[in-house]
Amino acid sequence: MFRQMRRSKQQLSDEETREILARNTSGVLACAGDDGYPYAVPVSYVFANGTIYFHCARSGHKLDALLAEPKCSFCVIDADDVIPQKLTTAYRSAIAFGRARVLTGDEKLAALRLFCEKYSSDYPEETEAEIASGFSRMEMIAVEVEHLTGKEAIELTKARVKRAGQA
Repeated sequence: MFRQMRRSKQQLSDEETREILARNTSGVLACAGDDGYPYAVPVSYVFANGTIYFHCARSGHKLDALLAEPKCSFCVIDADDVIPQKLTTAYRSAIAFGRARVLTGDEKLAALRLFCEKYSSDYPEETEAEIASGFSRMEMIAVEVEHLTGKEAIELTKARVKRAGQA
């Protein structure tokens, strides 16, 4: 169902790809938008237990698109270092494919708490106040990851192989 990576030497392991999702804070959600146009939007997110969580308003393009077609992809850029003298970029990224669903009740609250823990763990009183005041005015979305790939520039792959050989 999902394509194999063409440049497989540059493919990251599942563990490395999951680490990219875990350590970063923003990515681009891509879904089917209005009138057949793709819709890609940056979001802050949390990755936990093989699931990507993000929040959104109770109405809007993002929610409408995901309700109409839950299949989506999510891309995170982990490295993007331009090397002008070599006319290339030392990049590392992850792409997840899955199906989005709106969370409710305790599941919604648990996902929101994960979000607050990642972004505001030093402010428990403020996050509890925000949860109390905003919980009913927002949605939490879960994207269950069905397929995940990570890739890096060949320069990064060669450097990593070289370091491993020296260890």
